Amino acid sequence: MHRWAPWLFVLLWSTGFLGAKLGLPHADPLAFLAVRYFLVIALMAALAFSMRAPWPRDLMQWAHLGVAGLLVHGLYLGGVFTAIDWGLPAGVTALVVGMQPLLTATLASLFLGETVTARQWLGLFLGLLGLFFVVSEKMGAQFPPMALAPAGTALFGITVGALYQKRFCPAFDWRSGSVAQFLPSAVLTSLIAWWTGETRIEWTAEFLFALLWLVLVLSMGAISLLNGLIRRGSAVNVASLFYLTPATTAFLAWAIFDETLSLPALLGMFLAAWGVYLSRR
Repeated sequence: MHRWAPWLFVLLWSTGFLGAKLGLPHADPLAFLAVRYFLVIALMAALAFSMRAPWPRDLMQWAHLGVAGLLVHGLYLGGVFTAIDWGLPAGVTALVVGMQPLLTATLASLFLGETVTARQWLGLFLGLLGLFFVVSEKMGAQFPPMALAPAGTALFGITVGALYQKRFCPAFDWRSGSVAQFLPSAVLTSLIAWWTGETRIEWTAEFLFALLWLVLVLSMGAISLLNGLIRRGSAVNVASLFYLTPATTAFLAWAIFDETLSLPALLGMFLAAWGVYLSRR
């Protein structure tokens, strides 16, 4: 299972566009995320209690898990959803957040003492080039410059959050640990949604499908795999996988929604895959 975990994570993580595409027209982004977080907490708590999973042993471990979760879930997902809601094209959002593997490699070498080889640096730059080709056709639309701010916040959250978790809380039970990680994000997101008035939710069948998809497939499936990958692998190896998600998303959009798949996008997929191969070696 460990051999297939990275590729299963990429596939599941890439389906996040399904939830955003189907759910955001029916809800404000922060309200959408708050409901998602609380539902994950309820399901994971029930699972942890029913299976008698061990809980964080002390207040410090609760705090470390909470900070990591707030960065990876609260800032990252909140930033991405808000950026798209503010009019930032999906391609530009993907390109901003796609800087994460290179930023992770730089910070991991400085703060975690990880050695990044020349082959890995080459792979990371090839992956970024591939990402640019994949999203290039979706970057032409005009957008308000302020929409870049939440995208930058998302980049900061996913990068620093993964490094923080690798440094301070790499090993924890995936059931009870998820409760500790999602709880601060749920509380903070709810407060911001209430303060800004972003509380609209239309409980349509399409929204419920999107909500359940994001809760079960993304927050419980993909995030659990991500936590395992962070625990077992280097920060650079894990981060490089994010280069494959826009390419996989583009392929799924072509297969499910009949969106076009151009020659530059195909070239980008090849470069991204080659870059990840070099980085993970």
